[in-house]
Amino acid sequence: VPPIPGPDGTMVTVNSCGSCICFHPERKEIFMVGTEDGMIHTCSLKYNRNYVRSVQGHHMPVYRIHYNLYNNSIYASCSGDWRVKIWEDGRDEPLFMFELGSPVGDVKWAPYSSTVFAACTADGKVYVFDLNVNKYRPICVQAVVSKKTKKLTRLDFNSRLPVIVCGDTKGTCHVLKLSPNLRVMVKPPKKAQNIDQRTLQIMK
Repeated sequence: VPPIPGPDGTMVTVNSCGSCICFHPERKEIFMVGTEDGMIHTCSLKYNRNYVRSVQGHHMPVYRIHYNLYNNSIYASCSGDWRVKIWEDGRDEPLFMFELGSPVGDVKWAPYSSTVFAACTADGKVYVFDLNVNKYRPICVQAVVSKKTKKLTRLDFNSRLPVIVCGDTKGTCHVLKLSPNLRVMVKPPKKAQNIDQRTLQIMK
């Protein structure tokens, strides 16, 4: 945000408003803030004057930041600039970037897979990606509401059941069941059948 004149005529530098916040799943003092001008700031409760790190994540407001549930150095962000980006902590450039053709209101990592995430857009669609299957295109696109009358704003995975719940601007919640091909578990190698599913997901 450019400097603005203060009450006495001096130019004052102001920061844009925060639009979303996400706390680190393990390091409880660390959190990320997305802003209306597309910045992603890494902050710490120990330092209230300076950011730990800042990245120009998007060109429009950041609506969601979400850490990967299996590797907390990986996180996803989405924005009104139509894009979902996958980041590695400490890097200034995204690992992956997907343009969905409409403002993206929410993005969430799946609780059952280290490579699956879903996003919802203002034109009423839900996209499901699996980076282990296709690094460039979604493996499923589902139109949920009519873009003429409603917009999808939020979504989340159920932690126990194979469903996604998404909400729209009219206050309606929509429950979508994930087909079996969207929730395939990793099979352990023949010589290591005792490896648990979480370890297999981290090894992807």
